[in-house]
Amino acid sequence: MTQTKVAFAGLGNMGLPMAVNLIKAGCAVTGCDLLPEKTAMLAKAGGATAKDASQAAKDADIIITMLPSGDDVRRAYLSEGGIVDCAANGALLLDCSTIDVATAREVSAAAKAKRNLQMLDAPVSGGVGGAQAGSLTFMVGGEEEAVKRARPLFAVMGKNAIHAGKAGSGQAAKICNNMLLGVSMIGTAEAFNLAQKLGLTAQAFYDVASVSSGQCWSVTTYCPAPGPVPASPANNDYRAGFAASLMLKDLQLARAAATDVNAQTPLGAHAADIYEKMNAEGESHRDFSAVINMLKD
Repeated sequence: MTQTKVAFAGLGNMGLPMAVNLIKAGCAVTGCDLLPEKTAMLAKAGGATAKDASQAAKDADIIITMLPSGDDVRRAYLSEGGIVDCAANGALLLDCSTIDVATAREVSAAAKAKRNLQMLDAPVSGGVGGAQAGSLTFMVGGEEEAVKRARPLFAVMGKNAIHAGKAGSGQAAKICNNMLLGVSMIGTAEAFNLAQKLGLTAQAFYDVASVSSGQCWSVTTYCPAPGPVPASPANNDYRAGFAASLMLKDLQLARAAATDVNAQTPLGAHAADIYEKMNAEGESHRDFSAVINMLKD
């Protein structure tokens, strides 16, 4: 069987472990990042390195990007001499960044029109822990044929890959999911704070909420109160599995999308305001579940 050649641009907290898992699965991975220490870490894991995304993409069967913003994605793919210009004929483009729906659709359409390249938007859920464990969920937008081509890689990097629809649908699913998560985490934090003030221990309230109608992921898996869920960031000084700055980014994307389509999302908008305050108070590096402390104060 021919070894799959993968280019990976963006070796941050999420991208690097995803790339390393592909190496472990036998893919030939060439990666790049703005930080030399990140490419050095990839090389130590058995990958090759390139000076930029265009160089990495030249011989790749599949090109994966994990970048901070829509502007970064547009620039990486569509600038003169960018990925679309330099990719091999027939290469599959796979953007795992979390960006706005309009940019995802714009870049996909341009790749198709200019080089007849298939592109998927496939943002992820699961945080750094999921990237390291290879248990991410991919929310995928694009053509079914392209999704089938990407499934072997999705299976290495994650445990779920859900085809949400046409180009941009992966991004739409991601921002809706994270808006719901932001709202539910704030509600969970408020409930634990109120329970404490009413004389309940965190464990006592968890024992009730985790098996009652208030049960949700923010309670049972990512509990913001120290104690009940040993693996949650609350028991590790709120070191970020998913930083408050990233939650704010996703809530702002959701708010902008809601404005574009005239959808009423008052709780999503209020959640964005709360996380904006948390970031302004210097807590952007903390896990987003640390919002419980700001609400307590």
